[in-house]
Amino acid sequence: MSNASQAAIGEKRVIPDRLGTPFKRILSSWETLLFGVAVAIFIFNSLASPYFLDPFNLSDATFNFTEKAMIAFAMALLVISGEIDLSVAAIIALASTAMGAAAQVGVDTPGLVAIGLGVGLLCGLFNGFLVSGMKLPSIVVTIGTMSLFRGISYIVLGDQAYGNYPDSFAYFGQGYVFWVFSFEFVLFIVLAIAFAILLHATNFGRQVYTIGNNDFAARFSGIPVERVKFILFLLTGLMSGIAAVCLTSRLGSTRPSIALGWELEVVTMVVLGGVSILGGSGTIGGVVIAAFVMGLVTFGLGLLNVPGIVMSIFIGLLLIITIALPIVARRIRTMSSK
Repeated sequence: MSNASQAAIGEKRVIPDRLGTPFKRILSSWETLLFGVAVAIFIFNSLASPYFLDPFNLSDATFNFTEKAMIAFAMALLVISGEIDLSVAAIIALASTAMGAAAQVGVDTPGLVAIGLGVGLLCGLFNGFLVSGMKLPSIVVTIGTMSLFRGISYIVLGDQAYGNYPDSFAYFGQGYVFWVFSFEFVLFIVLAIAFAILLHATNFGRQVYTIGNNDFAARFSGIPVERVKFILFLLTGLMSGIAAVCLTSRLGSTRPSIALGWELEVVTMVVLGGVSILGGSGTIGGVVIAAFVMGLVTFGLGLLNVPGIVMSIFIGLLLIITIALPIVARRIRTMSSK
């Protein structure tokens, strides 16, 4: 054997780390890109309107996304697991209708909150039973329950509205904890931290990722797949109930059309935050940044007197782009590697 061959055998082959250093991974992450977009939107809004940087206006801007983001946290876990819930806005309508009916007969604030959360949990339980227990596709089930829940609200209310809520009930949607920090915004921060810990620092969160990546393998590894998915539907229903309490409190009234179309915005927020619509990947941090991006955009367009229909068009295009972009990028990388 030649000296060159011996040297080649003895030489250590170094396999390069394709992910790079932690700093490079952070810079190349979707969350970092999204944060840059949020900063750019903030700067643009501050230049476009002289009223944008007012502290109380910025506080008002948070109402554009906090209630939807609360649902998006639970929806993110559900989508990561490979499921989806399109009935969340209808759950808000039904929970709000139940609270409104209770308010008309004199139920006080603690009772109204309990009813709102309870209806949300019951709706989540119903969805979870149909998907986890009956093994039905979640997209089909929740399209059906979306019509069911909101239909009940229309039957109960018709073209009427419920009002006459107790004065103390207004705090959840209109009250401030400190200076310009509303109760809703503080609750949003607390829930973001709680869901981040649940997804990224617990065994339950690891099970959610495993199920989303490979449902079949998760079952063989001993993960109670159906139980985990059932809990996720319960969480989504509960968060919809919390959002119903906050939204009803903020509006001070209940109509069957309340939160109409919110399911699209919640899903957009989740996908924009980097959660794969196919399941298996995503972070709560990305959803938080996406919530700020959507809130800043809608509030900025509102200050510029842009019609609401234009905002709906923008949200629809945003959903299409964020779903298509990773798929197109993956195909480009595949073609370039051949």
